[in-house]
Amino acid sequence: MASRNFYFQLIIRVLLITVSALGSAYFIVTQWYSLGAALLLSIGFQTFVLITTINKTNRKIAYFFDAIRNEDFTLRFPEKVSIQSFKELNSSLNRVNQLIQDVQLQLQARERYYQEILKQIDIGIMTIDEKGHILFSNPFLEKLLNFRPLLHVKQLQQIDQKLFELIENLGPFEQKYYQLVNEREKNQLFFKAVPIKMEGKALLLVTVQDLHKELDEKETDSWVRLIRVLTHEIMNTITPITSISESLSNYYKIDETGELRWENLNEDQIKNTVKGLNVIRIQGEDLMDFVKSYRSFLDLPSPDKSLVQIKSLLDRLKVLMRMENSKQKVLINLLVEPEDLEFFLDEKQIAQVLINLFKNAIQSMQAKEDGILTIKAAINAQGRKYIEVKDNGPGIQADQIDEIFVPFFTTKQGGTGIGLSLSKQIMHLHGGSIRVHSTPGKETSFILTF
Repeated sequence: MASRNFYFQLIIRVLLITVSALGSAYFIVTQWYSLGAALLLSIGFQTFVLITTINKTNRKIAYFFDAIRNEDFTLRFPEKVSIQSFKELNSSLNRVNQLIQDVQLQLQARERYYQEILKQIDIGIMTIDEKGHILFSNPFLEKLLNFRPLLHVKQLQQIDQKLFELIENLGPFEQKYYQLVNEREKNQLFFKAVPIKMEGKALLLVTVQDLHKELDEKETDSWVRLIRVLTHEIMNTITPITSISESLSNYYKIDETGELRWENLNEDQIKNTVKGLNVIRIQGEDLMDFVKSYRSFLDLPSPDKSLVQIKSLLDRLKVLMRMENSKQKVLINLLVEPEDLEFFLDEKQIAQVLINLFKNAIQSMQAKEDGILTIKAAINAQGRKYIEVKDNGPGIQADQIDEIFVPFFTTKQGGTGIGLSLSKQIMHLHGGSIRVHSTPGKETSFILTF
């Protein structure tokens, strides 16, 4: 509305100047010189007023943009003016100014929010420009490096010369490890760099993780879970032995002279003694088997690797599974892409891993009429070879998914709990990994990545 009124007034002023110019020319031609001169003066005055109005408007808009550029939102234009077009223009500029101020306040609040998040996370973060200036570093990084404030990468020379060289030569998308040693501790640091652009400037976003801390936490958690399982298994074995021993000891009474009084024993007590000793023997053997399985887990030999046609190995294991589970109707699908795919592995150890996974999958589908076991060997998007064992069984519960690789943890009746932990150890010795994905009631997938 303001621009429309201003536009109309501008047209009227131009038309008046045009009419005055034509009238002045007419009066001068008809020798009415006084009227012609008066119109010429009028043209000069109208031109001056027009230029003054336009300049005033231009200066007002220029002031407005200067204030916005300098983030000065205190500028206000008077809305109580006599000229309607100026009143509406001032009102519009004030509204735009208020809107920009509101957006600026929202952005500042959001920036403070993100900065607070960066301050709280346990990962070091810093942004570096092309000249080596550190534009931002969060408190965790300063604590990790024991140096503050961090303003330039050259300050890292005061911490460690090699650390400075690593950061200075760190390129986009590079990842590097470095062990930082100081008078307090050793930190195994992992650096990752990502290029970003802000306000047209090329920056390098560097994240720093303390692997030593994470490994300590994972190691402690693993020990806690292992001790919990060991305690459970040992207590299950020892408790019956203790109970039976206590019951049997009550059969045999010793008199004041220290002699055993055999006449107090009856035939039932002797039979119970024999049965109790037999139970103690069986429990002891179970405990010995448990210890042996633990020793086999620890004494796993290094892999004797060779190139293996994976399709040939999987075909043999497929036949073996069909023979062992002839009564169970489980459809076994085998897919190898490409068919001549070769793996560099210890055939006996990996066969042991796969047989364990196949058996677990088939056992989980015992109550399922349309059980399907899918075995796939291929190359993933990262160029790494993998074997996937997937079934459509009941799946693994969320509270058990983190426990299944813990030695001696089992959900099966009569299971040893050593199979999956042994499989994980074998994959670790092969320089690979084993991961599990499960959707309860739908499917479970184990992926061996080499």
